[in-house]
Amino acid sequence: MRCFSGVAAIALMAFTSHAAIAESLADTMVAAYRHSALIEQNRAVLRAADEDVAAALAELRPIVQWTASHFVNRSEGLQGDHTTTRSTALEIGAQMTLYDWGRSQLAIDSAKEQVLATRQGLVAVEQDVLLDATAAFFDIKQATERVALQQNSVEVLTRVRQAAQDRFDVGEITVTDVAQADAQLAETQAGLASAQGDLEIAREAYLAATGRFPNALDAPPPLPRLPANVDEARALGQRSHPLIGQAQRQAAAAELGVAAAAAERNPVFTGNIAAGIERAPQTQFGGDYETRDNASVGLELNQTIYSGGRLSAQHRRAMAFRDEARSNLLNVARQISQLVGESWANIDVARAQIGAIDEQITAAQEAYNGVREEALLGARTTLDVLDAEQSLLEARADRITAEANLQLAHYQLLAAMGRLTVEHLNLGIPTYDPSQYYNAVRDAPYTSKQGESLDRVLRAIGRN
Repeated sequence: MRCFSGVAAIALMAFTSHAAIAESLADTMVAAYRHSALIEQNRAVLRAADEDVAAALAELRPIVQWTASHFVNRSEGLQGDHTTTRSTALEIGAQMTLYDWGRSQLAIDSAKEQVLATRQGLVAVEQDVLLDATAAFFDIKQATERVALQQNSVEVLTRVRQAAQDRFDVGEITVTDVAQADAQLAETQAGLASAQGDLEIAREAYLAATGRFPNALDAPPPLPRLPANVDEARALGQRSHPLIGQAQRQAAAAELGVAAAAAERNPVFTGNIAAGIERAPQTQFGGDYETRDNASVGLELNQTIYSGGRLSAQHRRAMAFRDEARSNLLNVARQISQLVGESWANIDVARAQIGAIDEQITAAQEAYNGVREEALLGARTTLDVLDAEQSLLEARADRITAEANLQLAHYQLLAAMGRLTVEHLNLGIPTYDPSQYYNAVRDAPYTSKQGESLDRVLRAIGRN
């Protein structure tokens, strides 16, 4: 789904020229993706999960160790004399699990499922970072437009106030009219100061999201394409949202954990081999030293018969974690469905508001023009003019807010559907390869057989 091709084109044009005057929404997203410490943190979490797979695989490989020892033994005889003997040994050995009835393989499969879950979590973090950057972009746009609107209103009211003063000077109005104009002008100046403060706050949020203060911002790109209806959007969210994918993998890992806990009761068959040299006295009473070579090969089979209830408790604990993971999957699926519905509703509300506000602005503008002309003829008071101007100002401010809400709601819906990523937005920049580090320590993970057998059940749970 290439829903953001317009943004991608703007991004490519902006990055070909460092001296670009305005920053696009795509520029903002790219800067946030490259700047985010949260993404870097979760990449480190993923690398740690990759190492868990390598550690689980190591349980099936030989362990080679060397041991060097030196002993001093002193013995005292019946006549009070004593003998001190010394012995030195160097040994190298290897031990390997030959067969453990699936215990190690279950641990490997569980670690792989956790890797896949962590990858989905990284995608979810990426979406959050891009959505925060998008919100920062639209907050800057909204705050800038509000400042301009308030500045224009201050200029208009300054002229109205001067006109009121001129009419007062010639005796057409009273001092009350001038005071009303002064009050309205002061209120608008306060509104301007508030709008300028909101702009500074928005700039700080933009700095936190992208690592730099914004330059002039370009106009927002065309709104991204959306599914035909909310049901289609919900279905897409259930299939694609990374938090659902993460919960599914965690449920699969928890199911494997139950099997692994049960497998702890199985025997373990190991083999070992060792070789070494030892320098020791020929007899226990000392004497000349000799050097002896030694070697050994052995097989060992062991199984826990009784553990005081520990293994049973671990098995029950694993089943509790499995139930928790399944419930979490159901809960996450419901939350995503709700988030899609809310975002869709916000889009409808913002569109309806914009249509109504446009009509309100048209009517308020006509009313303001008429009241102002009537005031010049003495048919209206200064307060009437001020009230009409205030109504027009509020309508225009509401239009700015509704437009920003409409823009942001579209990207919130993309995030709810799992589509607010660098890849799906087609931003045209290199992205992090989650398998690169994994491949450096082990082949890329595959879904375990147990995980595959659970997919149908997990998907069914996710749709309910």
